[in-house]
Amino acid sequence: MTDEIGTLAISLFSEILTVDQLLRNSLAKVLPKGMELSHFAVLNQLANIGAERTPAQLAKSFHVTRGAMTNTLAKLEMAGYIHIRPDWEDARRKFVAISPAGQQARTTALASVSPIISGLIGNIGSDKVKLVLPILRELRQRLEPLTE
Repeated sequence: MTDEIGTLAISLFSEILTVDQLLRNSLAKVLPKGMELSHFAVLNQLANIGAERTPAQLAKSFHVTRGAMTNTLAKLEMAGYIHIRPDWEDARRKFVAISPAGQQARTTALASVSPIISGLIGNIGSDKVKLVLPILRELRQRLEPLTE
């Protein structure tokens, strides 16, 4: 790797990590009391999919350990935002679905984070976002196999 490419790579990933941290902090401040960003992300995914998922499927889609996902799901279940049921054919496996209370919590959270995200996109300009999105998507696709 040449010095120029190395410097460019470090600058790129430094910016990505900083943007990630700043966005997480901004969104965490406006989420409903007691809701963490990981809770919102799981509720949002379950609402968008509209179907049950296993804890293992959720862990894989968020690139976290099963233990981390189990912890998040336990908190969501205690809050009444999800239902966890056994697989009727394989008692070792469970299925997770969003509850009506979870749908409402997700809607409330979405209403609180949307102005921040929309404001950022509006300030940057949708044309610039459309230019960078394919590059970020390609970076994610190239990194995913490295984490498996």
